[in-house]
Amino acid sequence: MDPLSSVLSLVRLKAYVSGGLDAGGSWAVGFGATDGVKFQAIVSGQCWLVVEDAGDPILLRAGDCVLLTRGRPFHFANDLSLPPIDGRTLVSPARDGRIAILNGGGDFLSLGGYFQLADDHAAVLLDALPPVVRATDKANHAVVRWCIDRLREEMKTDRPGGDLVAQQIATMLLVQLIRSHLDAAPAGAANWLVALGDRGLRAAIGAVHREPAKRWTLGELASEAAMSRTVFATRFRQAVGLPPMDYVIRWRMSLAAERLASTGLTVSAVAHSVGYDSEKSFGAAFRRIRGMPPGAYARRAAKPTG
Repeated sequence: MDPLSSVLSLVRLKAYVSGGLDAGGSWAVGFGATDGVKFQAIVSGQCWLVVEDAGDPILLRAGDCVLLTRGRPFHFANDLSLPPIDGRTLVSPARDGRIAILNGGGDFLSLGGYFQLADDHAAVLLDALPPVVRATDKANHAVVRWCIDRLREEMKTDRPGGDLVAQQIATMLLVQLIRSHLDAAPAGAANWLVALGDRGLRAAIGAVHREPAKRWTLGELASEAAMSRTVFATRFRQAVGLPPMDYVIRWRMSLAAERLASTGLTVSAVAHSVGYDSEKSFGAAFRRIRGMPPGAYARRAAKPTG
């Protein structure tokens, strides 16, 4: 499994398509803070997107799709001088029951939804993304446009299995938007996601994700990247923001946390599964990264909520 796929698996990504907005005339609609990651896809027309504490308004046109990663309040508008109405007050009278109509509709159509991520692991992905992610290159934009068209078709026709198909298309949108961000990452950005844009570093990170329990050395990782040890160590730190062996440990601890929380394995078994023969050394590494002993983490995860 490639690094991005393994991270999306770790965060237990679930996609939900929540509906859309069909607007006409002059309008502005606001949405409050939310949990999870929001996406909005523009089917027709255009509008401004304003996200709290995320810079200047962004003009979105048909075929554009954005990912809002911080759950911040935002609003859409075709007239920035208008005060936004509360999106929760919109009624949905359309035939598919999921598209809210504003001012009679007809000029603008967007589809939206959100992605739910496992709380304990969401930071692995979200810390590597800016507050707003948007497809910018033509290759990714073409795929995004196809996804938007298919998503609209599934919502409009209400065929058997449509909800599942819509969820899968939404997940494709997420991956395409992340790829677009990766392709256009600004100079100086440093995290594991940016590093995937470097073929050599991607090979090394992929090897770690495929075999997390292997006794990796700096030389072996450099070999996977087809670089000298010195060049690899320097380039990896510049791209990821931490040394290669630190990345190995952090990925192991992320996997260990997931296994402690969801598999029922003993601490010793989890330690062995991520490359530790000594439960003591595993416990020390886990506590350093996660802030608590592995046994306490497992007990907290097992405690019923609500």
